[in-house]
Amino acid sequence: MAPEMTTLKGKAFDRASLESLMRRRMFYTPSFDIYGGVSGLYDYGPPGSALTNNIIDVWRKHFVLRENMLEVDCTMLTPHDVLKTSGHVDKFADWMCKDPKTGEIFRADHLVEEVLEARIKGDKEARGEKVEVEEEDPKKKKKKVKNIAVVKLDDAVRDEYKEVLNKIDNYNGEELGRLMKEYDIRNPANNSELTPPVAFNLMFQTSIGPSSNLPGYLRPETAQGQFLNFAKLLEFNQQQMPFASASIGKSFRNEISPRQGLLRVREFLMAEIEHFVDPSGGKKHPYFDEVKDVELELLNRDVQLSGKADVDTTTIGKAVETGLVDNETLGYFLARIQLFLLKIGVDPKKIRFRQHMANEMAHYAADCWDAELLTSYGWIECVGCADRSAYDLSVHMKKTGAPLVVREPRKEPLKIEEWQCDLDKKKFGPKFKKDGKTVEAAIESLSQDIREKLSLDLQKDGKITIDVPGVGDGKVEVPKELITIEKRTRVENVREYTPNVIEPSFGIGRIFYALCEHSYWTREQDEARGVLSFPPTVAPTKVLIVPLSSHGDFKPFVRKLTNKLQDAGVSNRVDDSGASIGKRYSRNDELGTPLGITIDFQSVKDNTFTLRDRDSTEQVRGSLDEIVAAISSLVEGREKWADISKRLPKFEGQEEGVGPS
Repeated sequence: MAPEMTTLKGKAFDRASLESLMRRRMFYTPSFDIYGGVSGLYDYGPPGSALTNNIIDVWRKHFVLRENMLEVDCTMLTPHDVLKTSGHVDKFADWMCKDPKTGEIFRADHLVEEVLEARIKGDKEARGEKVEVEEEDPKKKKKKVKNIAVVKLDDAVRDEYKEVLNKIDNYNGEELGRLMKEYDIRNPANNSELTPPVAFNLMFQTSIGPSSNLPGYLRPETAQGQFLNFAKLLEFNQQQMPFASASIGKSFRNEISPRQGLLRVREFLMAEIEHFVDPSGGKKHPYFDEVKDVELELLNRDVQLSGKADVDTTTIGKAVETGLVDNETLGYFLARIQLFLLKIGVDPKKIRFRQHMANEMAHYAADCWDAELLTSYGWIECVGCADRSAYDLSVHMKKTGAPLVVREPRKEPLKIEEWQCDLDKKKFGPKFKKDGKTVEAAIESLSQDIREKLSLDLQKDGKITIDVPGVGDGKVEVPKELITIEKRTRVENVREYTPNVIEPSFGIGRIFYALCEHSYWTREQDEARGVLSFPPTVAPTKVLIVPLSSHGDFKPFVRKLTNKLQDAGVSNRVDDSGASIGKRYSRNDELGTPLGITIDFQSVKDNTFTLRDRDSTEQVRGSLDEIVAAISSLVEGREKWADISKRLPKFEGQEEGVGPS
């Protein structure tokens, strides 16, 4: 159940106002709008594109540059066999149910969540319960009202609903179907009963090539391209472990019922990291000490399974030490994820890390946590961070035979005593003929314990019997003339292992939307116009240049400022319209522009300018070089406005206002 959202000013959050602003100012717009649009598809306008690019720029600096990651850009088209091997063809699905009367499709877990939350909030029509209805009286040819009392929820039922909501991510299809029956969950629009949940694969299927004989999919994640290039990346990295690859690009999921704006879409931007680590070292991280004191809000799986949502505030060092978080490398990235989110302006009070429960987590995963951000839609998963063990490299290696392993010289040779099987190939082939390779493969796969037992059988009976499915009756006898089983010492000078993978996966669009919600507020004196308090590092446009009027004396200064800022790599725009300065600044506050430069008649006289801070509306004055230096420092995150206002003299402007608390 979503807690009540508040703005930076402490008022109740108005989602409709924010979304109206974002569409009106073209942060985003429905794709194919003039054709009626397609649900789950959106285009980003100039400010939306700039904000996205700036988030990605900070992401690259924070992760790729800081960690010396190897960035790759892989194709979005993926052959069927790759995603069959990875498990996506068989398992990448959500549970959907259908209204047989209207054909409307619902995602089952979201419907259960939506209806129970609505009941708790007292929305009668969404309860699926009987409410006031109007029906036509055929004799009198007019509508009459039939009043039926609505049973209100008692505390026990409300608590039961909350417990279900806290465990919603742990239910499978059968369990969701049981909940729908138990709580009489129907189509909220018409109260129709729905079909039981069935699995729906989320991938977009296509075919590659003109003959359409190579089936494929639009990728559901960027990870597989990184796994398939592992051997080449290891060679590029001069065989050094550990290392990380990174990829930024579009992924595609055919969402069942996208109904939450930018949060649930069918085409989205991902930024993913695959950190390859030696599992034998306990998955330690060399820089873990740098982040061990970072405090996180952790919601562990045991608390969720008890039907609660209480978080534990603890340092990542303690969480790893107690085993709550599985290992140092996973913990290191959880801390770094939080530091990134704070850097781009996410509200620190609206971040938590939720541990995956049993039904959510893949069978091969050692541990998995989601960074969730609180929005008006509730807690939304924006970053997943999973320990995927060695699964991905192992399955692709088994399928293709490609050596997706690390080979490194041992400091000391390793002596291994083992039972070895030797075959007389000249006699073995004629004996088993077409089944020879199958029988040989079965012998090679025998465990050491079984080989030891068979060596005794060979001495005693002069033959061994092994299981070979598909050959004869499944049992095959091999006489001693064809096989020798002896215990020998083997010396290994090279260690070979399959790395484990820690994978942080970022949904950039979800982070984009949550950041907008966290940054949105209105001024007391102008509640009709919103403000987006993006940090200067990610704001779409950093500086608004405002000449006092269209007077010709101001034009050379506009050009001079524009050139100076562009040379410093600072995005800016000029507003020389006839509107008042206050109105010009106000409409750019809606775009999140953090800084403004006013050119007035004093600028013409002494080459000084005023610099305005968006949130406080305070202004300082300085020379061209002082103003540009201050802007560069703010944009690069070296200083905050408080530092600038101490260094440069304040200027009493025409505006008054108070920024966010």
